[in-house]
Amino acid sequence: MSDQTRGVIFVVIVIAVTFIWMHYFQPPLPPPQKSGTVAGQTTPGQAPGAGSGQSNSTQSAMQGAMQMTAGGAPAMAAKIPVAQATAETNIVVESNLYRVELSNHGAVARSWELKKYFDDQKPPRPLDLVNPDVAQELGWPLSLMFSDPQLEAQANSALYEVTPSSEDLTAPAEITFHYSDGHLDVTKKLNFTQDYQMSIEVTASLDGRPLAPAIAWRGGFGDKAVRNASQLVTVFYKQADSLSLLQYKKLGVSGNQVQPFEQPGSMQFTGVMDQFFAAAFIPDGTDLGLWHWTQWHHFTADNQPATSPEAEIAVGATAPGPVKARIFVGPKDLGLLIKVQPSLEQLVNFGWTGVIAKPLLFALQWLHRYIPNWGWAIVALTLVINFAVFPLKMKSWRSMQDMQKIAPEMKQIQDKYKKYSMTDPRKKGMQDEMAELYQRHGINPMAQLGGCVPMLIQMPIWWALWRVLTGAIELRHAPFVFWIRDLSVRDPYYILPVAMAITMYLMTKMTPQSAAIDPSQQKMMRLMPLMFAAIFFSYASGLNLYMFTSNLVGVGQQYYLNRTRPLPTNSPFKNKKKKLQ
Repeated sequence: MSDQTRGVIFVVIVIAVTFIWMHYFQPPLPPPQKSGTVAGQTTPGQAPGAGSGQSNSTQSAMQGAMQMTAGGAPAMAAKIPVAQATAETNIVVESNLYRVELSNHGAVARSWELKKYFDDQKPPRPLDLVNPDVAQELGWPLSLMFSDPQLEAQANSALYEVTPSSEDLTAPAEITFHYSDGHLDVTKKLNFTQDYQMSIEVTASLDGRPLAPAIAWRGGFGDKAVRNASQLVTVFYKQADSLSLLQYKKLGVSGNQVQPFEQPGSMQFTGVMDQFFAAAFIPDGTDLGLWHWTQWHHFTADNQPATSPEAEIAVGATAPGPVKARIFVGPKDLGLLIKVQPSLEQLVNFGWTGVIAKPLLFALQWLHRYIPNWGWAIVALTLVINFAVFPLKMKSWRSMQDMQKIAPEMKQIQDKYKKYSMTDPRKKGMQDEMAELYQRHGINPMAQLGGCVPMLIQMPIWWALWRVLTGAIELRHAPFVFWIRDLSVRDPYYILPVAMAITMYLMTKMTPQSAAIDPSQQKMMRLMPLMFAAIFFSYASGLNLYMFTSNLVGVGQQYYLNRTRPLPTNSPFKNKKKKLQ
């Protein structure tokens, strides 16, 4: 037989033997899986197929709680006592700073009030960082997250037994929630201190095998009265001493924000915050991973339906076992955040101006000890800053006056050489004559730029104060006078921005321009007050108050300079003023 024929016969024999073997010697089927684990299920908050953030050992350990042992024998279910409450109970924990209402229905937080801060209702009430309308739909803070959605729903809807049984507690207080149906066993231990910190420990197991739970902050966060609050809520996390901030558009899996995304690596701390308040999770003996996403909900505001995205996070174990964390829930007060270990001071975001902004904030706080009104404290700080830079302004003014003295001669030299192009060698003669003119009158040519020095020095201060006056929680709901009832929001009648523009225009008119500035640049500088006013309409009243006070002081300083050393009679600036008159 040929080789081809022998090959065909061999294939036929192999197929026949395989079918006969499978028919008479079929291997026994493995025992069925228990309900609860779905094949290919991801870890808490992990996108399907995005397993790089979770180790293979962690995934296999979590699935092992639901599957057979490695030896092939079915896992023996441990005998776990049943622990369930018969009715829903609310527990209130209070200190001088907060009032937290907990429920044994899911062992979650239903309310988190800060006693020293109030909302915008009339009459005002203590600010509640939990939005019950949103949480009813999306879930509550301190709820849990599991890889199995059935286990997650069961843990978050169960009635937990509570120890102690008292419904009203005063911090420091320790509360334990425990639930078990004989298979799923969950314990939450909460320890409240008298300040804004607490600790939490969560353990969960299924048939005696540990799970990897995650503690979620659902239902949004912060002051719901803030305009566009959902866009102001930010997820933050710190890794390798670098703080990252994520707005809600960057949360979740790319292209599908609703799908949770696991942020790779362990966190130094993480959480959510808005403009003035934060909820930060800090590791307390176990590594913490982060999952984040957004959820949309429908709610009624002013009897109008609306849709708003909410930032959601879950902080959990990176391996099966208990989750231990400290939680700071409170104001973004720089003095308080510095005392937390590790320090949370970076949550007060000063950006690159932090070197200047922090001293300015501390100076403002020091002034407030003696000036009870924050608005007048801002005025006092403005006076200090302006009088501190006044010597530089005076020096610049004197240099500008010297330039005005030689302005007519400069004009003659410029007219003499204006017919030559910049590439013409004869143009160099103008530079030589200008240098000789400066030397003859003992003037530094850099004095042409002297008038810009005070503004250049004040620009970083302006940026730093913008950070301070728009982010300092001390100015939240801080009144000034009459119509200004909150220095952290814009002027409701735009009086301060308009007054700022007027005083800026007066200061521009009173300040002579250097001879080196051409007419088109001078026109642009005259339009600056209008541009500033348009920008500052939406800024906080505290920042507008600073700008108005600074301009008002500048007008007075310029008047003093003009009177003590007037411009020479042949000054083009002075002649122009006469023509206008």
